[in-house]
Formats: sequence, C-alpha cells, structure tokens
Amino acid sequence: MSTPFRKISGGVCAPKGFLANAVSAGIKNPEADRLDLALIYSTSPCVAAGTFTTNRIKAAPVRVSQAHMRDRDIQAIVANSGNANACTGVNGIADAKNSAKTIAKALGLRQGQVAVCSTGVIGLPMPMMRITPQFPQLIDGLDRKKGTDVAKAIMTSDTQHKEIAITMDLDGHKVKIGACAKGAGMICPSMATMLCFITTDANIGKTSLDKAVHEAVEHSFNRITIDGDMSTNDSVVVLANGQSGMPRIKHNSKNYRLFRETLEFVMLEMAKSLVRDGERVTKFVTVKVRGARTYSDAKKVAEAVANSALVKSSWNGEDPNWGRIIHAIGYSRAMIREELIDIYIGSKPACLGGMEASTPMDELRKRVAKDKFEITIDLHLGDAEYTVYTSDMSPEYIDFNRSEYAYWKQARKDGLTKQ
Repeated sequence: MSTPFRKISGGVCAPKGFLANAVSAGIKNPEADRLDLALIYSTSPCVAAGTFTTNRIKAAPVRVSQAHMRDRDIQAIVANSGNANACTGVNGIADAKNSAKTIAKALGLRQGQVAVCSTGVIGLPMPMMRITPQFPQLIDGLDRKKGTDVAKAIMTSDTQHKEIAITMDLDGHKVKIGACAKGAGMICPSMATMLCFITTDANIGKTSLDKAVHEAVEHSFNRITIDGDMSTNDSVVVLANGQSGMPRIKHNSKNYRLFRETLEFVMLEMAKSLVRDGERVTKFVTVKVRGARTYSDAKKVAEAVANSALVKSSWNGEDPNWGRIIHAIGYSRAMIREELIDIYIGSKPACLGGMEASTPMDELRKRVAKDKFEITIDLHLGDAEYTVYTSDMSPEYIDFNRSEYAYWKQARKDGLTKQ
C-alpha cells in the first residue's frame, strides 16, 4: 500500500459533515435495552455508490435501497438489527418505504435520498409499532460523536463492533474515510453477507466513486467466507460529501488511484474483521492460489477450498489434512493437473506434485494449531492468482445456529405472526 494515511477515531463520523445516532427500539426483544436502530446523515448533499446481495431472494430494504440508489445522491442511511425484513411481502416493502419517508421528511430530504438497511431474522414482520416512535429521538440525537454507537447498533451475532477511520493527504488536503460493518454468520463471497457503511469527505464524481467501490468490493468483501451461506440483506453503501475542500478527483488520475487503494484498504480491514469474529470460529485462514491458468480458475479453487466443510472441520481439529484440500481442488471445476499441484501449510510443503511431501506431520500440525495461518496452492499452469480469507468450522457453530424459535415466540406475542 503506497497511500500515506493513518488511522484515527470516529468511525463513520470521522469525515467532515457526517452525523450519526443510535437508539434502542426493542426490535427483537422489547425488554432489552441494546442499541438496534441507527441513522447516518450528511449535512450536505452526497454522491453515493453501493453494492447489494446477488441472492435472488432480496429483503425489502435491499429492493428499496437499490431503487433509491439509481439516482446515487443518498444523503442518509437508516439501519436496524434484530429483524431482516426479508420475505415479508408487500407489507415489508411498505415498512421500508415508510421508514425512508419519515426520516426524509424530518431531515428535509426526498424519500429517495434515504437508504434503508436491515439485518436479523428472516421471515418475520417488522415491529414498526416499536420502531416508528423512536425516529424523533433518533434524529434529535444526531451528533459527531456517535459513530461507535452506529457500529454497535447493527450487530446481530457479532461479539464486537467493527469500525475504522483513516485520514490521508491528497494534494495538500486532508481527506477522511470512516466505516462500520457487521457480520459473523451467513458469510460467503458474491457480495459477502454483511452490512457496511462508509463515509468520506472526498470530492469525487458519481462515475469514479461507483468504479472505485465496485473494484474495492471485489478485492475485499467478495474475498471472504465463513460458512458458505449468502444472505438476503447484503449491502455496502458509500457516501461522499466533498466537504474536505479538495478539487474534484479526476477519473483514473493519481488521486483517484490513491483514493481507490485507500478505500480498498478500509473495506479489506472490515472484511477481515468479519471473518475474525465469525460465529464460534477459532481460526483465521488465508487461502492463496497461484499458478492458475486463468483468474476464473484461481477463484474456483480458492473458493472450493475455503468453503469446504470437511476442510474447515479439519482446521478446527488442528489436523493438517491436505487430502481434503486437494479433493476440493479436484471438484472446483477449474483446469488442473493432479501431478502438478503443490500445497503448502504456512511455509511448509504438505503436498508436492500431487503427492505427500516429506514434511513431518508434527511440523504441519504446529502450523494449523495457530489461530492464524496460510494455505498456499500452486497449480503450475499459469500466472493467475486469487486469495480468499476464511475460517474453520466448530461444533459450537452448529449449536449456535440450531434454533431461532425464541424470535418467533416474541413475534407471536406482538401479534405479528400466528406461528
């Protein structure tokens, strides 16, 4: 990374002109007082860009925000945890639209200038009778010091909030980027499975921001997997309000490249933090594929290995079972030659030429016993490379995801479902 920058505090409120707030609405549990409803707002107009889930089942807020994003002048984001507002039909769409409309009216914006994002349980109606009354408090409490509150409010199964902010110099102007993200389960490449909100006071046009965001997402959120599941609510929304005072960043200029590299760094830091905080994971594993014939082949191999339940289970058991890795390579549908495949665990060869290497098993076991290690796969067929960041899979993951009955029980009390 050649970009001169340093980390600062503030999260999404670090860039100039951004305010935020979060409150407790009791969305999942009316007796709980945890933050679960958040708002990010720019005091001046923004250029916006975003990416959303590629799942064909899309939550109501995703559909509404995608429609609003077509004009790409989003100026506020309202988000909640505890309920995904997914598979909720026309009522779910109406709830998302009404949330945007209410927030927009209070802030003097058009409805289409508000993005709506949700995360939580799929299939339950939103408890709007507890959410809507909190909007006035949410708006009245907007402040420059509430970035961390937003990061906490969007957590679901996360064990810790995730945020970052950096400042960098572009032609003598201080430019800041802030971000927060959530995600710990249902994490898989193809727009990942998470929410991420990014703010910046950079002065950048719509076309340039859109290109930078899509390129950065491809090298960050699309490179992570925890359990191979893709959600219905994936959303990355980036707002740029230009308040740094710098001249407009010209497309494909040096400043554009520096901005894009820094944006990618911010996204990659957030993406890696999601994997580290994966549901009951104990290992952070980097899977690197090199020597592939094509980029597509490198990606197929990396994702096959990173998503294999057998491979991930062996990592959890601290078993350096390269046989499970090579079998995943074999079904990846990539062009391979068995007799050319090398597999390294850490820096030690486990497999050379498609056969067992001479590295003692105890040496390999020491490497998979660590909480962070690399798997390198060399196909020796070309120059293409691809990297995925993943985790192990533990028995505790199964236990954690066995039941969501309690959420339906509360929804029945609320009169939102008869189940």
